[in-house]
Amino acid sequence: MNTTEIINLLNANISDLDYSIEVDDLQTYGQDWTRFNQVDAACVLFPKTVEQVQAIVKLANELNFKIVPSGGRTGYSGGAVASHHEFVLSLEKMRNVLDFNADDSQVTVQAGVITEQLHTYAQEKGLFYPVDFASSGSSQIGGNIATNAGGIRVLRYGMTRDYVAGLKVVTATGEILQLNQGLIKNATGYDLRHLMIGSEGTLAIVVEATMQLIKPPVAQSVMLLALSSLDSVMRVFALAKQQLNLSAYEFFTDIALKHVCGHRKLEQPFAESTPCYVLCEFDNENGQAEDAVMQVFEEGMGQGDIVDGIISQSLDQAQQFWQYREGISESIAHFSPYKNDIAVKVSLVPEFMHKLDALVNKHYPQFELVWFGHIGDGNLHLNIIKPAAMSIDEFKIECETVNKHVYGLIQQMQGSISAEHGVGMIKKPYLAYSRSQQELQILKGIKQVFDPQNILNPGKLI
Repeated sequence: MNTTEIINLLNANISDLDYSIEVDDLQTYGQDWTRFNQVDAACVLFPKTVEQVQAIVKLANELNFKIVPSGGRTGYSGGAVASHHEFVLSLEKMRNVLDFNADDSQVTVQAGVITEQLHTYAQEKGLFYPVDFASSGSSQIGGNIATNAGGIRVLRYGMTRDYVAGLKVVTATGEILQLNQGLIKNATGYDLRHLMIGSEGTLAIVVEATMQLIKPPVAQSVMLLALSSLDSVMRVFALAKQQLNLSAYEFFTDIALKHVCGHRKLEQPFAESTPCYVLCEFDNENGQAEDAVMQVFEEGMGQGDIVDGIISQSLDQAQQFWQYREGISESIAHFSPYKNDIAVKVSLVPEFMHKLDALVNKHYPQFELVWFGHIGDGNLHLNIIKPAAMSIDEFKIECETVNKHVYGLIQQMQGSISAEHGVGMIKKPYLAYSRSQQELQILKGIKQVFDPQNILNPGKLI
């Protein structure tokens, strides 16, 4: 059955269903922030209700067409790419806040709600939604849940998983499941809610979520530090963690800083460049942390790790400091970078950074490397910049030849090949570096149970 016939049947069975087959829409909605796979979307569907999503999935099973669920498409793993004439199912028209419960500090939203929208809503209610990252202005809650998004404050607050109190999903066979329903305690066997979180749209489509909000943090300050070496990053982290109540501890190299300053027309924060920098965010209500800050700074300088530093004196200045870190991905996006989103236990980070630094300098001498990461939770982002003269296909092949070395090191140190961006298509060939063969067989079995006809996001994850 061809695309036109399927669209006609969708229209005949689902009233008021919006869709597009415009070339620009197929290209836009058929890909995420990766550019390594050819886009070949058949049609983009824009359901407005849970019932429409359910009807679409049931028809997909009956007519045997495939669906790629689509949120804000801000991922870097190819998890939202339609490359085999699939129908893209965009949740962007399901963007309503459905309910707020003040007693439980919980809000129920449709899957298309933007992360930043939830931040603002929580603030209006005198509460706080702590999961935050550079793409908060475009990423959607459904996509965050599907990839278990992390971000800049995992060190204190954890991942998206920690704030999902309940889910409504449409399974791959068109059934509706209400999972956990906002309960704090629920010891009734397998928690299917957590199975859906991080499943990348391969088991079900998240249509509604009940999110836990929390009490706002006390006033925060931000300290930007210039460090003398890679070794200094973890030593300063140990100092800061001991003296301060940290919300975030972020690392980036001088190369990353130069890209951000050039892209956003920002002034360099320090008179002299150093190999790397860290950004610390910490509790500082009424200036109570000033003595502890000075102790960190003086001890770090005394042992030769801290070269220079600045502490924010206002909210505007703190936001400017964050630009140096949060602007990195945007500043290098036009280079079509090959992104490695990797993690090890925090205690292994110093050893891992040394070994990884030696490895990439040996195997990537021809490429510019941009490093940054959430060092406080063991997550590093290694971005390889594509040379202007090299084609995307050539570049991808070059990077993939070295992956076995990078991922071999991760396997050796019992880490993860994907800390927060998911597996999608880009990381799928390397999943065995982080998961055993027994685990992979179980994952395939779970997929078969939920999606026997392989309707949802085929070719992703497993």
